[in-house]
Amino acid sequence: MTGLATLEARLAEDLACLALPAAPWVPAREGVTDVLVVGAGMCGLAALAELRLLGIDRSLAVDAAPAGLEGPWDTFARMRTLRSPKSLTGPALGLPALTFRAWFTAQWGAPAWAALDKIPKGQWMDYLRWYRRVLALPVRNDTRLTDLRGEGDLLRATLQTPQGPEVLLARRVVLATGRSGLGGGAVPAVLQGIDRRFWAHSAEEIDFAALRGRDLVVLGAGASAMDNAATALEAGAARVDLLIRRATIPAVNKLTGIGSPGTELGLGHVSDAWKLRIHHYAATQQVPPPAHSVRRVAAHANAAFHLDCALTGAAVQDGRLRLDTSRGSFATDFVIAATGFRNDFADRPELADLAPHVLCWADRADFPADLPKDGPLGQAPYLAPDFTFRERVPGACPALARLHCFNDAAMLSHGKVSGDIPAVSVGAKRLGRAIAAEFFAEDVETQFARLQAYDTPELREGDYHAAPHLPQARRGG
Repeated sequence: MTGLATLEARLAEDLACLALPAAPWVPAREGVTDVLVVGAGMCGLAALAELRLLGIDRSLAVDAAPAGLEGPWDTFARMRTLRSPKSLTGPALGLPALTFRAWFTAQWGAPAWAALDKIPKGQWMDYLRWYRRVLALPVRNDTRLTDLRGEGDLLRATLQTPQGPEVLLARRVVLATGRSGLGGGAVPAVLQGIDRRFWAHSAEEIDFAALRGRDLVVLGAGASAMDNAATALEAGAARVDLLIRRATIPAVNKLTGIGSPGTELGLGHVSDAWKLRIHHYAATQQVPPPAHSVRRVAAHANAAFHLDCALTGAAVQDGRLRLDTSRGSFATDFVIAATGFRNDFADRPELADLAPHVLCWADRADFPADLPKDGPLGQAPYLAPDFTFRERVPGACPALARLHCFNDAAMLSHGKVSGDIPAVSVGAKRLGRAIAAEFFAEDVETQFARLQAYDTPELREGDYHAAPHLPQARRGG
């Protein structure tokens, strides 16, 4: 067998030793899917894998992308390598043979692993393709969720498929929709009325070849800002100016300082006040861009970092884009807004029926007065322990109790367990076990009937004989 075939045999043996996947146990309902996972990137695959390992086998994922292009890795992720250390186990769900390291060393050996610094992003995507194949995860590609609403005790999902519209009924829906899962790119207001020929968000498809020989501005100082700036420079842009609001680029990743299993397991369980305090502090300190990403930009003489330079206005003028900043005005040809994402259902028409009922953190009476209600923390959904949305008005939309938010928007409620590589297995296990427990509770009458009907004997006739009488008392001595 080849190295990869040997690894796959090892994984199969490990699963058999753990009696995984568990035998199916959820009562079937005709025409009903147990769990529909929307999104088949890393988080969607991990969630689906955990559900199926737990014996919830009538589950599947859909993804709008063609097969093999799910998530950002071969689309809008423009870094050369992952930012996470290669040692992190990612979506392996506690199975050593399912880790990237095992997949890598099976093909290129331990010396190559020792020599590897950061994981090339394309290689990470190849690993996820293998992950999906080796676990035989059912994913329907080129399939987009276009509407979601409650229907009795189910959720009614309308899908646009290559064959046309389709309606699917599910007991649970998991939104594993990544960074922009509950909204879209956060774009400065001054750009929103400008012709789209002159700007794009960093998470959109961008024709970098068309920027060759042209001037470009990148807004932001995060990792995606550096990656997009470097990609433009490498594609032959005449000049790239990075506009950075801060007086210095953040240099310390504060959350790394408390990175531990305790953080992964505990951040979702501390009080609301502590969640807000920790996340607000981390947000104000900001996450620094990777040093190698900054150096990738700084290596170009035609790149400039403009610190303490906020964008204040923009207008098309003589076929170019005139930008006003806190340090003056100048003209450029194109702007890339590497300005993050927002929790705004306006860009999610498929959720329009449910979105008005979602309880956000800012809707709570105890939300701190010194935090902006329309900011990222205020607009984050206030999720239940099982990742489900809560109702803004109790009883107004019970369907929300069957809709699980397993994307970046869950971070304030649950910690970083549903969007990044380090703790995605923690999140997938928390999600899968919660759904399994809820299914058992909902079906407890059926489970009790199974208990009563079960009649497979452990003992057979002749395994023992009844004594005819009690033993006689012994006389002493």
